[in-house]
Amino acid sequence: MMKIFVHLLTTYLAVLSVLCFWDKLVFWGVAFAVGSGLQFLYIISVIDRLPFTMLVLQRAVKMVWKLSDVMRIACAFMIIMCLWLALWSFGASGVVASSIGDSGRWWLLVVFSVSLFWTGAVLCNTVHVIVSGMVFLVLIHGGREAASMPHNPLLQSLRYAVTTSFGSICYGSLFTAAIRTLRWEIRGFRSKIGNNECLLCCVDFLFHLVETLVRFFNKYAYVQIAVYGKSFNHSARDAWELFQSTGVEALIAYDCSGAVLLMGTLLGGLITGTCAVIMTRIKHSDRVIMMGTTAVLMGMILVGLAMVVVESAVTSIYLCYAEDPLLIHRWDPEFFDQMSEMLHERLQHRSSRGMQVLNHNRPGDRIQETVSI
Repeated sequence: MMKIFVHLLTTYLAVLSVLCFWDKLVFWGVAFAVGSGLQFLYIISVIDRLPFTMLVLQRAVKMVWKLSDVMRIACAFMIIMCLWLALWSFGASGVVASSIGDSGRWWLLVVFSVSLFWTGAVLCNTVHVIVSGMVFLVLIHGGREAASMPHNPLLQSLRYAVTTSFGSICYGSLFTAAIRTLRWEIRGFRSKIGNNECLLCCVDFLFHLVETLVRFFNKYAYVQIAVYGKSFNHSARDAWELFQSTGVEALIAYDCSGAVLLMGTLLGGLITGTCAVIMTRIKHSDRVIMMGTTAVLMGMILVGLAMVVVESAVTSIYLCYAEDPLLIHRWDPEFFDQMSEMLHERLQHRSSRGMQVLNHNRPGDRIQETVSI
């Protein structure tokens, strides 16, 4: 399914671009064409990372599938999200059907969309905290039925997520998704630039800027919020310092599981928007774009709420591996060996790249070049 998400999204964007040009919607045709091109370039830049990414996603699904309580909580939050979407749609429909001008309706829809996006992000991150805390406890205690496992851990995680940690969840929901997406894109293009030093310098500046933001806004903070009850910024900083001190950050940078899940979310939103456009054209052809964009956002939020369960398991696996690799070894020895081998390979790769940079910038070499000239 994940492989289908990766390759189908590019094709779907290209088909939408052709249909928009055929319907004389030039702006949207260009937008979808650019999106398809960027998606294709990103896939080409990370194609060598996909086997390891699929391995991590398979193990995460394996973990979550055995936790039936987690699946029920995810379904309950999806029902809550559907109820909120039903209520929200009345307001959005009133905006679309209002007699004010198009510019006024668009601005009101933007405000409604921001509120919907933030609410969806808060619900997704609440599920993220609950699932991450549950998976982390299962890995630490060696199983769901272990004697040392706390009594009713899922209920405790749920109560903690919607009370003590809810402020941190709302705060983190404002920034983490946008910063994480930007980081994926910059990493993908940075690895394929080559020897263009001017372009590499510009991309490196953006890369270090985003890395600084990631230090304070990252999805791994939610695991520490769930387990230790820290504030969001404190949790994000501690998690990132842990990854960098253990070298696991090199493994996380190589993994593309979050990007693959985002592709599935985008694909679900685009399919929802396409269905809404087809239905709207029958009776209200003048409001196709307005209804289509709103439906895309609604579809992305619902699909993303389902995807966050797997992403939470991936997040907890990496944090457990950084804190104590033997926890992963006890859970799945074969997976532990594969992760350790990949980590060793990535650290060697970084070390060799660092030596190349040092040798290239060595002052003695530059003096020798000057003398020979």
